[in-house]
Amino acid sequence: MILVDWQIEDHIKRGFIRVDPFDPSLIQPNSLDIRLGSHFVWYVPGDEVIDPYQRESVCAGIEETTTDAIVLKPGQFVLAETYEAIELPDKVVASIEGKSSIARLGIELHQTGGWIDAGFRGTITLEMCNVNSRPVRVYAGMPIGQLVFYATERAERPYNLKGDAKYMDQRQATLSRYHENRRGA
Repeated sequence: MILVDWQIEDHIKRGFIRVDPFDPSLIQPNSLDIRLGSHFVWYVPGDEVIDPYQRESVCAGIEETTTDAIVLKPGQFVLAETYEAIELPDKVVASIEGKSSIARLGIELHQTGGWIDAGFRGTITLEMCNVNSRPVRVYAGMPIGQLVFYATERAERPYNLKGDAKYMDQRQATLSRYHENRRGA
C-alpha cells in the first residue's frame, strides 16, 4: 500500500519514518518531495576501465565538490546527495522518483538505484544524468525528487540488521561499494 499525504505526515510525526530536516510543506498527495544536497562526485573523462570488483579503480579519476549549485553538461553523470537524511522502519520501504518539472529539463535522478530498503538510514545518493543537449544548472536545496513510501509486512532482516549493509548511515554522495561483494557465481 502506498502511503498518502496524511499517512506520510502521521508516520513522520509519530517517529515511524524519520526525515531530517522535515518540512511539512514538501508533502505531496502520494509522496514527499526531497531536496538536493550540496555534495557532488563525478568521474573525470578518460580511458581507464572501472572494474566494480577493484576498489582502486572505482575510486580513481574522480572529482568532488561541495557547492550551492552545479552545472550538469550534456551526457554528464554525477553522484549527488539528498539534503534530507531518512530512516525507515522494518515495515516501510521507499522509492525515489524524479520530479516531472526537473525531468522535463533532461535531468534523470537515478539510473537504477531508486529503491530504499526497510531499515535504511542515511542520506540517499542520487545517480544524476543530463540527457539534454544543453547544460542544466541545479541548486542545493531545490526539490529534486520525491519519495514514495510503501507499507509492507515487517522485514525479517531489514537493511539496518544486515551484516553487509554497505550504505547504512551514508552521508554525502557515495561511490559504488560493489567491490565489497564476493566475486563468483
